[in-house]
Amino acid sequence: MTIPFCPGYDHEPFATLVANYPGKDVHPLKDFRVEWGPIFHRGRLDGTARILVIGQDPAQHETVVRRILVGTAGKRAHGFLRRLGFNRSYVLINTFLYSVFGQGGGARQIKNAAITAYRNQWIKAILDSSPIEAVVSFGGLAKQAWEQWLGSADAAGRPALPFEPLTHPTWPESSSKSKAEHDAAIEKLLAGWNEGLQRLKPKIVHPDFSAALSLYGKKFLPTDLPDLPPDDLPAGLPEWMLSEESWADREGSSSDLKRRTIIMRAPKSAIQ
Repeated sequence: MTIPFCPGYDHEPFATLVANYPGKDVHPLKDFRVEWGPIFHRGRLDGTARILVIGQDPAQHETVVRRILVGTAGKRAHGFLRRLGFNRSYVLINTFLYSVFGQGGGARQIKNAAITAYRNQWIKAILDSSPIEAVVSFGGLAKQAWEQWLGSADAAGRPALPFEPLTHPTWPESSSKSKAEHDAAIEKLLAGWNEGLQRLKPKIVHPDFSAALSLYGKKFLPTDLPDLPPDDLPAGLPEWMLSEESWADREGSSSDLKRRTIIMRAPKSAIQ
């Protein structure tokens, strides 16, 4: 059986971009988990992407997989893209290369000129090489990232692209302290995503497949959480890393140890 995989960064301008990424000289250790390395993208860099998605920052699952927006956030985002008619022709990048560390780190660094300049190189490279028809951001910092691109010299003179700023896929988990709050947050998130779908769907000219617009209900259903395709990820990853099951956690008896420790556990389904 042939198993597809992401070929990585084997061509320009992306080869040069990943060979010259900024480190802790630009990303302060007090605000970023630079020690775990940069996470660049997920999706197509071969000139076939039709929609650009901007997320916020990688978490522990992304750190292991070396691609952005995987796990719960990735499956929810992938389900949104499918409602727009995309199951392949997309590319995703993050506002920040590194996981944000501590409260307010991202907000403090969103106006960091060097971080913005490098991110804008990625956006320019994608727009120059792919026929992007629309842009979606997940989260407030991602929205600012796109706005910073629009204000850059490299964005000047380009045709305006449809843009939808949406709530981050895992905002309900980060903002809720009880099941009732979580359920209400999910409903609010999906209501906002439905509004975005209704605005964006008519503007998509070349989807991967044609389908009538289908809106979300008040909660995520299993069909709203499709698996990520294996060719979004590096070669050799086990199938369970594509699932929604939580298999990586930060653990430690101190903030320093927790920062430096990620515990991985294959789910029981992996050996059944």
